[in-house]
Amino acid sequence: MALVVQKYGGSSVSDAHSIKRVAKRIAATKRAGNDVVVVVSAMGDTTDELLDLAGQITPLPPQRELDILLTSGERISMSLLAMAITNLGVKAKSFTGQQAGLMTDAVHGRARLVDVVPHRIRETVEKGQVAIVAGFQGVSSTNDVTTLGRGGSDTTAVALAAGLDADVCEIYTDVDGVFTADPRIVPSARKIDRVTYEEMLELAASGAKVLALRAVEYARRYDVPVHVRSSFSNTTGTLVTGTHGDAIDPNAPAAEQEETQMEAPIISGVAHDRSEAKITVVGVPDKPGTAARIFEVVAGAGANIDMIVQNVSAAHTGLTDISFTLPHADSPGTLAALNALQEELGFASLQYDDQIGKLSLVGAGMKSHPGVSARLFGALRDAGINIEMISTSEIRISVVTREDALDDAVRAIHTAFDLDSADGEAVVYAGTGR
Repeated sequence: MALVVQKYGGSSVSDAHSIKRVAKRIAATKRAGNDVVVVVSAMGDTTDELLDLAGQITPLPPQRELDILLTSGERISMSLLAMAITNLGVKAKSFTGQQAGLMTDAVHGRARLVDVVPHRIRETVEKGQVAIVAGFQGVSSTNDVTTLGRGGSDTTAVALAAGLDADVCEIYTDVDGVFTADPRIVPSARKIDRVTYEEMLELAASGAKVLALRAVEYARRYDVPVHVRSSFSNTTGTLVTGTHGDAIDPNAPAAEQEETQMEAPIISGVAHDRSEAKITVVGVPDKPGTAARIFEVVAGAGANIDMIVQNVSAAHTGLTDISFTLPHADSPGTLAALNALQEELGFASLQYDDQIGKLSLVGAGMKSHPGVSARLFGALRDAGINIEMISTSEIRISVVTREDALDDAVRAIHTAFDLDSADGEAVVYAGTGR
């Protein structure tokens, strides 16, 4: 008997019919002899609708009250799903994040898990019942309800899988797995059968929305196998683990292992992100400590920095420019914090650009394969797309370009690295990517 944790996103439980369909899948998993714990998101666009409703009341809702409001969406889903499963003759019981033992820090809106104590979930499973847990939420040490931020239900599922020592965590979404690119942008994208935690981390950090970054981090830390699948089909999805699996047999002769490694594709996929903006600090004194002070201010504003580029200083002025990218939501506070300390920091001005897009090419072994960068930049050149910023790691190359050229850039790179599928177009069942 296996212990399976399943997570269903908002597109999978968007209405009563969808909830009944999901209930049948869960009941079938239970009747197959498995213990089952389910994490569920709010129905469809409920979270966005609740945010809009709060905005109609006040432009700055208190974060504590906003968290209480937003967690109601998942509570609706969990109770309806428990009803649907019970109606199929399988016992089920629903739990809030607090009841499930998901302990967080006290940062409302984007709380981080500090402990998972799933006593009630374990007791429910031991009684032969399906435990349904509201995703995206927990409770702080002061007994306040908190939310985990976007993608929080993925994190909830992986955390529970780790806490319960589950055999697998299945993340159900509206596509058949992890693809070499967003199939909404590249219809010829190919499904990846297996991907490593490191590659999935880079894809998620670079904008791939099929699996939340924090969930992948948690899975890697606790070695939780994650199976990304579609709730709309029975297609085998993508397994995210610590290795590429059976591609290389460790007991095979060395020459055979080397041949397998040489033939293995090094590119996992192309990710893109439209959620970032660029700030350029113009005319910065090029002397020790200045950059450190600038980014201390940025950190104090709570901004998450992605890419950073500093130009060579002009010899006759001793000044340089520093550009960095950050989420749109972090931009207003960061600009205000920098402007407030302009005299102390000594820069001339700030430039803000929210019309950028980031493209990332991800693949294990890229560093040891010459020509990858040249091939990427050549494909962008041939497509007439200009590059504004470049960032690299051992398994990723990221570039910033104009937002209106991003889709063309993704398609050009996908084709240039022979990632297009020969099996027809990928299927997107619901259209949200979650």
